[in-house]
Amino acid sequence: METNYGKTYWWILAVAAILFIPFTGNVHLFDWDEINFAECAREMLVSHDYFQPQINFQPFWEKPPLFIWLQALSMRLLGVNELAARLPNALVGLLTLFTIMRVGDKMSGTAHTGKYWALAFLGSILPHLYFRSGIIDPLFNYFMFLGILYYGYAFAKANRLGTFRYSTYTYAALSGLFIGLGVLTKGPVAYLIPALVIFIEWSIRRFRNFKLLLVHMTILSVTALLTTLLWFGPDLIMNGPWFLKTFITYQIRLFSTPDAGHGGFFGYHFVVLLFGVFPASFLAIRGLIFRKEIRKKNKTLIFNRLMSATFWVVLVLFTIVKSKIVHYSSMAYFPLTYYAGFAVAKTIKNPNEIPLSLKKVILFVGIVIGLIVASVPFLGHHIELLKPFFEQDKFALANLEATVHWPLWQGIAGLELIATVVAWYLICQRNKTKTAYTLLFLGTALFVWLTLSFYIKKIEKYSQNAAIEFFKSKQEEDCYILPVGYKSYAHLFYAKIKPHHNKKAYDTDWLTDGPVDKTTYLVGKITSLNYLKNRPDAKEIYRKNGFIVFVRHPTKPTQ
Repeated sequence: METNYGKTYWWILAVAAILFIPFTGNVHLFDWDEINFAECAREMLVSHDYFQPQINFQPFWEKPPLFIWLQALSMRLLGVNELAARLPNALVGLLTLFTIMRVGDKMSGTAHTGKYWALAFLGSILPHLYFRSGIIDPLFNYFMFLGILYYGYAFAKANRLGTFRYSTYTYAALSGLFIGLGVLTKGPVAYLIPALVIFIEWSIRRFRNFKLLLVHMTILSVTALLTTLLWFGPDLIMNGPWFLKTFITYQIRLFSTPDAGHGGFFGYHFVVLLFGVFPASFLAIRGLIFRKEIRKKNKTLIFNRLMSATFWVVLVLFTIVKSKIVHYSSMAYFPLTYYAGFAVAKTIKNPNEIPLSLKKVILFVGIVIGLIVASVPFLGHHIELLKPFFEQDKFALANLEATVHWPLWQGIAGLELIATVVAWYLICQRNKTKTAYTLLFLGTALFVWLTLSFYIKKIEKYSQNAAIEFFKSKQEEDCYILPVGYKSYAHLFYAKIKPHHNKKAYDTDWLTDGPVDKTTYLVGKITSLNYLKNRPDAKEIYRKNGFIVFVRHPTKPTQ
């Protein structure tokens, strides 16, 4: 097997490294999440306080610090920049691909599953994109996956369903360790999702040998708790229960209300996963919904059940959750790409494993996505065609006034996807399965890379670049900057804000209406124009692409 790894799997990692790392820092970080976490890391370097996450040098209660520590380390090595903020996820991407390649063949019982699982992850749209981002979820999901995986080892070992090196209790402890690391990355959902998956597996078995379940869950839970206490414990001792109480309240609010306007329709995550994880999502349909149950009780049966349960737990859970954000369902990328890789591996022996009708659907969807992406430069040249869709949104209309150069030849990104799916379909008709699916996944990976390389910086110029340009111009000025009427972290990161000595600087009412002691810039969107104009002594100094800036000068002390 090691020879096979040397000849096949390592080139996948090499291709992934080329796609994930170069040019990743060529575009500004995006508000909110990317800048949010990068700013926490930057403030760790400035304040030398690596223990307590901060935003605007005030305690930040929304996330634990593990991922932020990795970004801070990256910034220490590479400087405070976009590449340093995104590099941890690129490395997590390589680690994820390596892990699933090793696990796929071991747990699926089908040769080549690991290779095609990794290719499906690399060559599906959102999974690929996330490894080039600066958000927490790739690391968070990786730890949850390992928690579920090692529980699968514990369960299979206890039931003698395979050969494993360590004891069932050791695997349960390892499961708890990784779940605990997940909690330290993003929060208690890292425990909730694996616990629900484990519950489903035991409910299928009608809770036979319930004593073993209790032992496993006790070991898992205690280990997870001890792992989280490595940070939560000292924080509780040093700062009291404030962070823990506020953090838990925030987590409950995310589940029960559409946080910060992030609402959505009931089937939001179904649509996101179906089209965002193209083409793996379509290849996985047969395995997830119409799969033939493996009759022989072995580790493959256990792993397939765990992957299926993971998918449905994530989809149902975040359909119930009121806040609808794309990356909330990103843990489902693991089972979707697994079932895609599993289906492709089985197709090598049985060409009918993926029916012709499904192949035609993939071909059609790929062509549609390709045509949409190929048309973007044309729309960039004829922006007036888009304006009627935003007539009710003055800010979006102003965004479209940005000067952006769109070379028509960059539509080749969409044409490349069309060429990929057409070639894949034709090669499939000749039953050359290995060649066809390697081409499909690598071609889609190249499509994502081309699309990001050609388009993302241009899209950023419409959405936020005007504000970031202003913030960067104030890096050397001792001033206050306050976003008004919208939430942003961009001013903190790109203006390189330092700690304020005047405590009133953290009071928004004082910054907008009080007797400020430094030049104060109030940054808003044109939808906040009337509010900004009515601020005392405020004068407009900047307006661009929907953003507007008013300045307030220091109040002279009375004699």
